[in-house]
Amino acid sequence: MSLKSIMRELKELKDGIGNMSKRGDQSKLWRSRTRSHVAPDEAPLESQLSEQSPWANLPPELLLDIIQRVEESETAWPARAVVVFCAAVCRSWREITKEIVKTPEQCGRLTFPISLKQPGPRESPIQCYIRRDRTSSTFLLFYGLVPSEGESDKLLLAARKVRRATCTDFVISLVADDFSRASNTYVGKLRSNFLGTKFTVYDSQSPCDSRIQSTARPRRRFHSKQVSPRLPACNYIIGTVTYELNVLRTRGPRRMHCILHSIPVSAIQEGGTAPTPSALPQSLDEQLSPLHSSKGKEPIVDIISPSIQATPVFSPGSREPLALKNKAPRWHEQLQCWCLNFKGRVTVASVKNFQLVAAVEPSHNVSPEEQEKVVLQFGKIGKDIFTMDYRYPLSAFQAFAISLSCFDTKPACE
Repeated sequence: MSLKSIMRELKELKDGIGNMSKRGDQSKLWRSRTRSHVAPDEAPLESQLSEQSPWANLPPELLLDIIQRVEESETAWPARAVVVFCAAVCRSWREITKEIVKTPEQCGRLTFPISLKQPGPRESPIQCYIRRDRTSSTFLLFYGLVPSEGESDKLLLAARKVRRATCTDFVISLVADDFSRASNTYVGKLRSNFLGTKFTVYDSQSPCDSRIQSTARPRRRFHSKQVSPRLPACNYIIGTVTYELNVLRTRGPRRMHCILHSIPVSAIQEGGTAPTPSALPQSLDEQLSPLHSSKGKEPIVDIISPSIQATPVFSPGSREPLALKNKAPRWHEQLQCWCLNFKGRVTVASVKNFQLVAAVEPSHNVSPEEQEKVVLQFGKIGKDIFTMDYRYPLSAFQAFAISLSCFDTKPACE
């Protein structure tokens, strides 16, 4: 059997399970309406149907070979979706797929949602672009060099800009139609101060282990109708972005500094590693099991008010966080403007364009090559279209949050 036929049958199996579940739910509803005194038969769960299928009983050696071939052949989206389909067949397929698929740092590819929280590759950057929608105040991060004509690019993250009286929030989600902080698609947010000169990056999960979580003061959130939440979801401070004030109103690019509390400076030293989460946090309903919270999306209440300073989450094994600074541009006499070498990825001059490099001291023992390496670059290529390229030790979520800080007004910095 060819690889294409195998994947075709897998997709048919997945679709068939969904159709059987829908028919079972409809039949259950009809019987409950017509014969309420008779206990209706329960439809089999999707997991039970999957485990009973012949695909769940394949020999482990054959299953390993099939998934390895699929992972090696489908390296780009949207074709790489078949790797995700393999993980959705049943539990045994999911465990083997998780073992085969490497992190972005190891393979340079994005596969599962957790890849967005893991560091990028060390050598070549992952290239993405951001599309801004001014009418809805949303920003969509896509996987790809430039926008394609068929609108078939892979959506990675989405953000919505929310203006408040004293600050501006950018709520970041895995989908473009649900920005509720009570949803399991919520991954974090970016919050600015009143002047738009300092931004704080919040993550929905701590990048550290449980021992570090107990010492931090997370910003907890819960449904307003829950009187005593047992295990509410949290917002952890993982970084800050600061823009220098332009008091003299001199012409030139913005100057920005980033402090990443979740990444130690040792991550860019020889032999260093950055924190790499292995799974996304469970949904709020799963965390509150066996008793579930009330369904629906009620307003979210912060236990810690914005005026109270929350303690940042530091990465274990290091007390000194990684600092980034924007690479200084050079003045071009002929063009009469500030220039940076974006290697063709930026084509429109803008005050938002920047490149970030490590800001280290000689005592940190970081090689000159590592100091000159651009870990994040962001720039404009068209109307409401911007490129975003990132690499190790940043993740897609961290790079996206830093890039979103450019879209807030900064009259004191220009």
